[in-house]
Amino acid sequence: MWNEKKQNPPADRGQAVGIIIFILGLGTLLPWNFFITASQYFNGRLTQPNVTSNGTSGVTTKNYNYDSWMALLSQLPLLMFTLLNSFLYQLVKERLRVAFSLITIFFLFCLTAALVQVEMKPDTFFSVTMATIWFINMCGAVLQGSLFGVVGLFPPRYSTLFMSGQGLAGTFAAVAMLCSILSNAGATSDALGYFITPCVATLVTLFCYLLLPHLEFARFYLNRSQCNKQETSKELLSADKDMEASGKFIDAEESQERLSVFAVFKKIWLMALCVTCIFAVTLAVFPVITVRVKTVYEGNAAWEKVFTCVCCFIVFNVMDLAGRSAPSLVQWPSKESLAFPAAVLSRVIFIPLLMVCNIHNSKLTVIFSHDSIFVTFMALFSFSNGYLASLCMAYAPQLVRSKDIETAGSLMTFFLVLGLAVGASLSFPLGYLVLPTDTQTAA
Repeated sequence: MWNEKKQNPPADRGQAVGIIIFILGLGTLLPWNFFITASQYFNGRLTQPNVTSNGTSGVTTKNYNYDSWMALLSQLPLLMFTLLNSFLYQLVKERLRVAFSLITIFFLFCLTAALVQVEMKPDTFFSVTMATIWFINMCGAVLQGSLFGVVGLFPPRYSTLFMSGQGLAGTFAAVAMLCSILSNAGATSDALGYFITPCVATLVTLFCYLLLPHLEFARFYLNRSQCNKQETSKELLSADKDMEASGKFIDAEESQERLSVFAVFKKIWLMALCVTCIFAVTLAVFPVITVRVKTVYEGNAAWEKVFTCVCCFIVFNVMDLAGRSAPSLVQWPSKESLAFPAAVLSRVIFIPLLMVCNIHNSKLTVIFSHDSIFVTFMALFSFSNGYLASLCMAYAPQLVRSKDIETAGSLMTFFLVLGLAVGASLSFPLGYLVLPTDTQTAA
């Protein structure tokens, strides 16, 4: 039995467990954010000069559509292995899943860093990069699902710390990119320093995970969960025997405490569709369209160098984090209001607005050329993404009974990832609307 003296948890000395869980949250989304923020590096490596048909007039640059493929090959394994993790949960121990995922991610980041110094044909480099993205996000999906289960054993505020760590992962990657650019060490050295950063961060995440069970506060909740499961099994077995001995049986409807997945979906379908729409709109243009926007101040070399990093990635991640935090202060529109789905659908307007910003060689007419307009669009776009998505995830559990909250949470996670995959797919036709497949420049 669970000893009464152990009912009061020990203190989290120095907030060590809180810091570790924050770092674990940061580590789960580093792979996605480091590849998406390095868009300029990968597109630069994939520039393939070929002599044109007349042999002398110019070169044709092949467009590999890196940003769209990167988004799609990140979200597909995330979608597939988020579902698979529910089976791995029963077949493979959590410590093995987490450790294997982090070690694999570490070696894949090491490979990416090593390739910075290796000369490769664009076709080969593209294939290796896409394979790396697929496997690194496959491990990321297993890692994220496993750590959500671990963090769920702790008090609610630790789940908030985990989510905050995930929210800062994008900003961390963007700041790492900015620091590597400002170092002025050269393009190769900048990229090498940038990709060494997640290697170190992944090792730190693995160390923190291995350290967690050795802390008294963490051990209390981890051991209590195991004891509770054992006691629950014993109580159920004892209850079954008592029922059999007394000749009494529980009615099937009374024993079925939780609703079916479909029944829960019928209660939260609007929130599920809203979160799908939110992330579909976001991934449709970020980053495939937004990274193509250029500064209007072409003569300022220093600003041109950091423009995409600052105005696209840092603005997006900072405002998205602000949006995710805002529902703790105000929650409007309410979950019953028709204004909520209207607000979600209104975000579609950002797609054409961002497509007619200052994109060089665009097939579309540039209407908004100034940097300040692009930054304003990006700020509103990212803030609304974080704010409305957080409201969806907060409202959905309120629409079901407490017994069905876990099912509702799983469904919302699935539709969130589905929205990311849909948005990544939409980025292909939108990218072709802006730029042709091949662009020709004079020699």
